[in-house]
Amino acid sequence: MNALKTSLEYSHFPVMLKEVINICSPTSGGKYIDCTFGGGGYTKEILKFPNTKVIALDRDITTEAEAKKMKKKYPDRFFFYNERFSNLENILNNNTMPDSIIFDLGMSSFQLLDMSRGFSFKSTDTIDMQMGLSSQSAEEIINNYDENYLKLIIKILGEEKEASKIARNIVLARKVKKISKVSELVKIIERSKKKNYKKKINVCTKTFQALRIFVNKETTELIEGITKATKFVKAGGKIIIVSFHSIEDKIVKFYFSNYSQNRSKPSRYIPIVEQSKNIFFENYRNKFLIPTDQEIKRNPPSRSAKLRFVVRNKEIFYDPSDLKIKFKKYLDLESLNA
Repeated sequence: MNALKTSLEYSHFPVMLKEVINICSPTSGGKYIDCTFGGGGYTKEILKFPNTKVIALDRDITTEAEAKKMKKKYPDRFFFYNERFSNLENILNNNTMPDSIIFDLGMSSFQLLDMSRGFSFKSTDTIDMQMGLSSQSAEEIINNYDENYLKLIIKILGEEKEASKIARNIVLARKVKKISKVSELVKIIERSKKKNYKKKINVCTKTFQALRIFVNKETTELIEGITKATKFVKAGGKIIIVSFHSIEDKIVKFYFSNYSQNRSKPSRYIPIVEQSKNIFFENYRNKFLIPTDQEIKRNPPSRSAKLRFVVRNKEIFYDPSDLKIKFKKYLDLESLNA
């Protein structure tokens, strides 16, 4: 897995802002959806152009304070919803037809630096990790899920090789005392991991990422979100996604490639009509953008970011069943209950 650390230490700076704006091309106005409002970096830049309108979403209610400031400045051009982007259909309709839909999948600094939320290894508070509109905390998961489920969560969503030992030690520790503090979980993970002094990333990184993804159902959210975005963006419109770790990028890369007009045909014996179904995007070249050296120097957590985008074609929307089949193991895992 590439640079997991940055997905846990994402800065407040909007990553690849210049690149995102260039792709959006808001110089002539238009309608834009910011699916991960956060500190409002992309939205602010888009609204600098006249005749633009932004509909912004964020599952984290703490972003509402910044949204209110923006609403006051742009009362007729900015609209905010405290909502998950998997529920885009609750906000948009077939007449909305945005010019671009933007997803920035990284964590924001205000989430990481709020020690009461338990995202940081340095927190001495409770193990929460809820981004907002979640059904359970990380504390509930590590204290209630059985050893096998914990192992699967840590192994699959964190790609942690020592998941079995970490899960076993969590279960042993909670038999003695409920695990309620981040510091307690950190000690269990450190005790479970083999020491490797050459590695620079914290030994807790993969387990923390796995728990955070599971708590917030992040792969389910991403798959549902990009599917809904495809349904609502206008023909010629763009879907832009900035991802921060390999699971996210794997999903985005497959979706953009597999549903592109220049995708590899599965078989020459399949009728052309069948092959044309579920083709949503113009030719996708499987290229991505990364931050410049200057941006990484100014904002080191951006170094693992990848930006991919596609252009919607005029084909009718169908449910992209192949996407859910391809990543079924993530969807099934995130649907588990204790």
